Amino acid sequence: MKKIGITGQNGFAGTYLFNTISLLNEEFQLVPFERSFFENENQLQNWVKQCDVIVHLAGMNRHQDPQVIYDINLSLVKKLVASLEITQTKPQIIFSSSTQEERDNPYGRSKKEGRDLLAAWARAHGGKFAGLIIPNVFGPFGKPFYNSVVATFCHQLCSNQEPKIETDGLIKLIYIDELVKVIIDAIRNDTHSPEQKVKHTGEYYVSQILSKLQEFKNQYFEKGIFPSLQNKFSVDLFNTFRSHINLKHYFPYKLKQNTDNRGTFVELVKLQQGGQVSFSTTHPGITRGNHFHTRKIERFAVIKGNAMIQLRKYNTDEVLNFELSGDAPSYVDMPVWYTHNITNTGTGELYTIFWINEFFDPADPDTYFETV
Repeated sequence: MKKIGITGQNGFAGTYLFNTISLLNEEFQLVPFERSFFENENQLQNWVKQCDVIVHLAGMNRHQDPQVIYDINLSLVKKLVASLEITQTKPQIIFSSSTQEERDNPYGRSKKEGRDLLAAWARAHGGKFAGLIIPNVFGPFGKPFYNSVVATFCHQLCSNQEPKIETDGLIKLIYIDELVKVIIDAIRNDTHSPEQKVKHTGEYYVSQILSKLQEFKNQYFEKGIFPSLQNKFSVDLFNTFRSHINLKHYFPYKLKQNTDNRGTFVELVKLQQGGQVSFSTTHPGITRGNHFHTRKIERFAVIKGNAMIQLRKYNTDEVLNFELSGDAPSYVDMPVWYTHNITNTGTGELYTIFWINEFFDPADPDTYFETV
């Protein structure tokens, strides 16, 4: 079982990689990293000695002073190399560089020079080094005004701000799950290549991305309609958009009841695409769920009885509680990487309608059991 250490494990890519590897606990063992290790030589050396693989993701992307970015990023690489040399250890090193290496800016230079330093260490000591040159990365929970323009647009639209395009350039993108797969494949295959260009999986103008996100806001955020998601990129972009919605303020989403002398009619799920619809009955006091998905889009709608829906983001502690009642039909949509459940809190049967955007596939269920 390989022991994996990730510098920057609490950052955008680091969190995704850490959480994904934690689901593969029969194959890998994680060696937790703390930012303070870079300020303590003994702690950093002790951590390095425990690792079979080190994925170096720690670094700075944005700062008012570009020289600070350059100095910090290069300093972190030098400290890592010093620890490797002092401990005389030779773990596989995987380094995240950027396509901005091609640009004459401090961030790009810090990545290029950092990759060169690690490659030189590998040559001098017979180490294994993979220098990944990565295109623009996007995905759920990205930090706006820092990680990507996609995160910035999503945050602005969900906060009812007006995004502005400074330069309508063509952007080469890779989704965070796809990047994590590249890194895990490199670990499994013991990859060592000082210059490995990671292929982008999408290429769009900034205006095209913003237009798609504005459609998501209009259809889903404002009208509750699931938009047409014709391809994987659309699904990935939609899940990224949803991750920036303030769940506490948005859910439970009350459905309009059309009542006359015949009874009540409620439009439950409006779709511009397909998927699968199911329903359940749940006895009083019983809980269903306690699992999460990494790609699926899912809605729980209570149409009869009383329920508590709970959500908790994976590897975090805060639990969100939503009370729903069939007297005022409403729904909660499940964000990716949020484990969720539903409990019958009433005295009678609970009736729940479920919609999910893809059929259940036993060979690829994308369902991970985790108690809320």
